Amino acid sequence: MLKLPQVSEPEHPALWEPGATFVTLRHDGRLRGCIGRLHAERALHEDVRRNAQSAAFEDPRFGPLRAAEWVGLEVEVSLLGAAQPLPAGDEDEALRALRPGEDGVILDWRGRRATFLPQVWEQLPEPAEFLGELKRKAGLSADFWHAEVRLSRYRVRKFAELGAGR
Repeated sequence: MLKLPQVSEPEHPALWEPGATFVTLRHDGRLRGCIGRLHAERALHEDVRRNAQSAAFEDPRFGPLRAAEWVGLEVEVSLLGAAQPLPAGDEDEALRALRPGEDGVILDWRGRRATFLPQVWEQLPEPAEFLGELKRKAGLSADFWHAEVRLSRYRVRKFAELGAGR
């Protein structure tokens, strides 16, 4: 697609196991694309490849990646662990249960769903702000709460290649 030289993929048996990943692209330190899956439904090598392609060419927030952006492109792969329910009777309890810098969080409410990777804590370090922006991402107001809101948390193993195109 970019008409750049191909690089062979590494070989490792774990790459053939199911895996759920998000691929985040940054150019000049700014977000350039981020696409992923919350559940392991395909082999890890395929999940990374498809999410990288989608982050580069299909993220609706950005136009397709151009060859000129390859130099200095930062690629980060987040391998998600299994999501665990975050039991909370109300929002205050949810805020106390969150672990800043550690938890990726999934919010579900009546068909509205959003997630933030743990890396988002770097921009939103306060639990109330983090959860408020997550609700906005799901199409809800930042001050919204309902007894049927379901939260789950997960952790990631992060792999990064800085300046992939250098």
